[in-house]
Amino acid sequence: MIAKLSVKTALREGKTYLKESYFSPPFKIADITEDKQAGPLHLMLMSSSPGVLDGDELQIQLELSEKTTLFLHTQSYQRVFTMNNGACQTMKVFMESGASLTYLPSPVVPYENAIFVAGNQIYLRKNCHLVWGEILTCGRKLNGEIFRFSKYRNVTEIFLNGQLIIRENLLLQPRLIDPSGMGQMEGFTHQASLIMLDEKLNTALLTEQIVAFLSSFHDLIFGVTEAHENGIMLRILGNKAEQLHDCLKKIAGWHSLPELNLKQNADAS
Repeated sequence: MIAKLSVKTALREGKTYLKESYFSPPFKIADITEDKQAGPLHLMLMSSSPGVLDGDELQIQLELSEKTTLFLHTQSYQRVFTMNNGACQTMKVFMESGASLTYLPSPVVPYENAIFVAGNQIYLRKNCHLVWGEILTCGRKLNGEIFRFSKYRNVTEIFLNGQLIIRENLLLQPRLIDPSGMGQMEGFTHQASLIMLDEKLNTALLTEQIVAFLSSFHDLIFGVTEAHENGIMLRILGNKAEQLHDCLKKIAGWHSLPELNLKQNADAS
C-alpha cells in the first residue's frame, strides 16, 4: 500500500497554524495544540493500521514556512511486522528561515523477519531550529524476539542552504552481523539518536549538560559530539525504550533555556 501525508504550516499574528494538509489511508493527522495562544503548533501523526505491513510505502512531507514552529508527535510505537519483501518510508522536510521543528517519534519495534528501509531528507534555511530523534528497539523483547528482524536501515541527510552538512546511516542486519557483539551494541538492546541544530545554540554548554545528565544513569552508555554546523549529535545505548524516549524529550526541552540559546563570546570577560 502506498500511503501519503503532507503538511504545510503558516504564520498568522505570531501563531503557527496548519495551512494545508493531505493524507491517504492509513495516515491521519490531528491538531492537538492545547494552548492556541501560545504560538507553536502541535500535530499528532496517526495511523489506522496496526503497523507497517509487507509492501507498504509510506511518504511524508513537511513544509514549514518562515518563523513557524511545529512539534510533530506520533501516536504509538511503530511496529514493523513480519515480511517477505519489505517496506519503506521516505520523509522530506523543507524549513524556511527561522522555522522550528521538533520530531521525537515513538520507538520502532521490528518484528521477526521484518525488512524496513527509511530515508529522511531535511532542507534548512538560515536561523532554523531542528530537533530530530530516533529510537530503535531490538524487537518484541518480552516475546523472545531479540534482533530477529532481517534488515533495518535509516538514512538521514540534512542540508543547510543546499549544502549537505549531516548524513547519518543506521544499518542493522542481525543475520549478517550480531548486533549484540563487541563493536556493535555492546550487549545493549535499544539505541536512540538525537540531532539538535540551531545557530543560536550554546553547544559547549549543552554538551556539558548532556554528559552530566546521562552520566547519572548506570544502565546507559552514550556519545555526544558537536556538529560541523552549530549543533550536537547524540547516540545512547540502553535496554528500555521508554527510558530512552524520556531522555531525548528532556534533553530536547532544554533548548528553551535562555543560557542555551545564547552563544558565549569567547572574548567576554
